[in-house]
Amino acid sequence: MTARTLAERVLPVDRDALGVWLASRVSLWVIAGATGWMFVATGQDVVPALDRWQQWDFWHYAGIAIHGYGGEPTGVPNEAFFPGFPGLLWLGAELGLRHVTAGLIVSLLAGAVAAVALGRIGELEGGQRIGRLTVLVWVVSPTAVFLAAPYTESLFLAFAFPAWLAARRQHWLAAGALTALSCTVRVSGVFLAAAVAVQWLTTRREAVERTGRPWWSGLGWLFLPALPLLAWSVYLESRTGDWLAWLHAQADGWDRHFSWPWTAFDTTWQAAFGGTQSPGFAWMFRAELVAMLVGVVLTVLLVRWRRWGEATWVGLQVIAFGTSTWFFSVPRASLLWWPLWVTIAVLAARRRWVLWGYLAVSVPLMSVWAAAYLTGRWAG
Repeated sequence: MTARTLAERVLPVDRDALGVWLASRVSLWVIAGATGWMFVATGQDVVPALDRWQQWDFWHYAGIAIHGYGGEPTGVPNEAFFPGFPGLLWLGAELGLRHVTAGLIVSLLAGAVAAVALGRIGELEGGQRIGRLTVLVWVVSPTAVFLAAPYTESLFLAFAFPAWLAARRQHWLAAGALTALSCTVRVSGVFLAAAVAVQWLTTRREAVERTGRPWWSGLGWLFLPALPLLAWSVYLESRTGDWLAWLHAQADGWDRHFSWPWTAFDTTWQAAFGGTQSPGFAWMFRAELVAMLVGVVLTVLLVRWRRWGEATWVGLQVIAFGTSTWFFSVPRASLLWWPLWVTIAVLAARRRWVLWGYLAVSVPLMSVWAAAYLTGRWAG
């Protein structure tokens, strides 16, 4: 493929998405730089720029890259984390990079891919302007720091957003292959596989009428995500004797067990307002409650709009979070909910005050969340 041919395939919305993505990276690095100097306790040294990104789950990913799944150097079962992202950290180290540097590079490049795909998804709903706004509201969302951090979000979305774009265009081989790749990064790939399958099922009549192909066309590709999941389970069984070691590791390391929704809600409410947590933790649990409310409302709206694939994608995550011991990491998971960002973008295009109101609330929250993460405070 020549450079000219490649350039011709780059759409205007792609250039917008990349521009917004790169500008937002500059903003986050400005926050990271300022945070490193302004939040230093008396008598302490300024934390080096790269070291500020080495927080929380990063140590688990780096531990796997260094030690594999044979030990527990970080104090929790490593099987809770899927191998895709730690594998890239290991590869970066083999090339002479620090693990944190490799992780930041992966998130930067993967996030750019995700931004382009998200822009195209938004464009399907109303043209280039909607595509551009979709990327904008996504990169300034409250938990956007995790798109820059050496975490799994950007890498997962570099597969998930293009997978959904392929499903919308009924390119089932691409949708299945990309979903399979997402399953190597996060368990969320299982929910994506279900959403893609629902999208396939609910578009059968239209596809048959448009193409004349048999109704089962493309069905086989939907089983591709089962391959990495099966391989992962086989590996875990061979090493631990447990086919679902990744699931049980969540319970052992983070006390995540099945709870009835009302019990999970009550436990989270008590953590947020019952005085059982420090102010910082209580604030984060309040954010969990807000994020769950957003997820429930969004799911209901998607069902009402008969957006069955998207409703499956968001709804399954809401059910999973809502039946755990308590709501945990829901704000981070909202980064994966492309229907949310598309919906906000469509509303913002229709009513300018929606955009200004969203930015007025989200940008300060993004800055606070970034500062919390970069200074080692629990960020949810």
